[in-house]
Amino acid sequence: MQLRGASPWRHRVPIGVSMLTSQGSQSQGSQRGVIRCLVAAVLFGAAAPAASVLAGEMPTLALAGLVYLGAAMAVFPALIRHRPTTVGLRSGWRSLTVAVVFGGALGPALLVAGLARTPAATASLLLNFELAATMAIAAVVFREHLGRRLISAAGLVAFAGALLVWQPGAAFDVGSLFIIGACLCWGIDNSVTARIDQLSPEQITFAKGAAAGTVNLILGLALATSLHIETRQVIGALAIGALGYGASITLWVKGARDLGAARGQVIFAAAPFIGAVLSWTVLHEPIAPMQVVAVPIAAAGVVLSLRTSHAHAHRHEPVEHDHEHRHDDQHHQHHHDEGFIGRHTHRHRHDVLEHAHDHVPDLHHGHTH
Repeated sequence: MQLRGASPWRHRVPIGVSMLTSQGSQSQGSQRGVIRCLVAAVLFGAAAPAASVLAGEMPTLALAGLVYLGAAMAVFPALIRHRPTTVGLRSGWRSLTVAVVFGGALGPALLVAGLARTPAATASLLLNFELAATMAIAAVVFREHLGRRLISAAGLVAFAGALLVWQPGAAFDVGSLFIIGACLCWGIDNSVTARIDQLSPEQITFAKGAAAGTVNLILGLALATSLHIETRQVIGALAIGALGYGASITLWVKGARDLGAARGQVIFAAAPFIGAVLSWTVLHEPIAPMQVVAVPIAAAGVVLSLRTSHAHAHRHEPVEHDHEHRHDDQHHQHHHDEGFIGRHTHRHRHDVLEHAHDHVPDLHHGHTH
C-alpha cells in the first residue's frame, strides 16, 4: 500500500508485541529534546537584553511586531524549500489556527490591555503564570502525564521567576485579569503547538511569527503617540527576531515534540534567568541579591524536570503523521526502498503497537494514565 504523496513503505507491527525495551533510543530522544529546549531558552533569553537596547528608542509593541516578523523571515527560506503538502494542511490547519489565534493574536492583545491598567511590578510577576497555564492545560485538556517531580520542578522555576522580577508595590487589579488571560492564551498555544505533527516546525514558526508580528505592529502603530523609527533599528529588531524568536521557536517546537508541552515549557522557562546572567556579564548591569537567589533555584527546577520519565505497558493506536524520526526507536520500523540512515522526515503511518519502555509525553506517547 502506498499513501498519496509518500514513499513506498508500510509500518507493520502486530498487536500484542511482547514488552520491548527501547530505553536507550528513547533516552536519546529525550536528551535531544532537552538540548533543543535549552538552546531555545538561551536564544530567547539573549533576545531580551538585546531588545532592551532598542526598547528605549522605539515603541514597545512596534518593536515586538518587528521581532516577530523577523522570526517569520528567518524561516521563510525553509518554507520555500519544503512547502506544506495538501495532506498536511488539510490535517493540521485547525490546530495551527488555534495556536496562531490564541498565541499570535489574542495573547498580545490581552497583554496590551493588561499592561495599560497594571503596574509593571504586578505584570512581571503575573507573566510567570504562562508556565502554570501550560502545565494545567497540557494535563487537564490533553491528558499529558506530569508526575510529582515535574510539578515540583515547575514550582521551583515559577517561584524563582517570581523572585527574579519581584518589586515592591505589586497588587492584583482588573488589569491583572487581562494578563492572566494572555498567559492562558499562550498556555493553549504551547500545548496545541507541541502536538501539531502534520506540519514542520519551520512552517509553524512562520505562521505564528507572521500573525504575531502583524498584530503587534498594528497595535504599536495605532497606540504610539509619536513614531520615529530608523533603518538601523528596524534591521536590529529583525535580526533579534530571527535568532531570538525564529530559531528559538523552531527549536522549542522540535524539543516539545520530543518531551511534551509541559516539560518543554519548564526548560524554556529558564530563559529569563539566562537573560539575567547575560545582562550581568555582557551589559554589565548590577546584580541584585534576589537575582542571585533566583537563578540557582530555577536551575534546580530545570535539572529536576530532566528526571521525570516513567515506564509502563501502553498501546499505540493507528496514526498517520509527518515528523522527524529514525528507525532504531521501536516506533519507526517501516521500510524505505531507497534506504534511510539516521534522522529524516516524511509522512508515515503507524499500525497498532503494544509495548513497555521508559518514555515521556512526546508525539507518540500522549496516552492517558
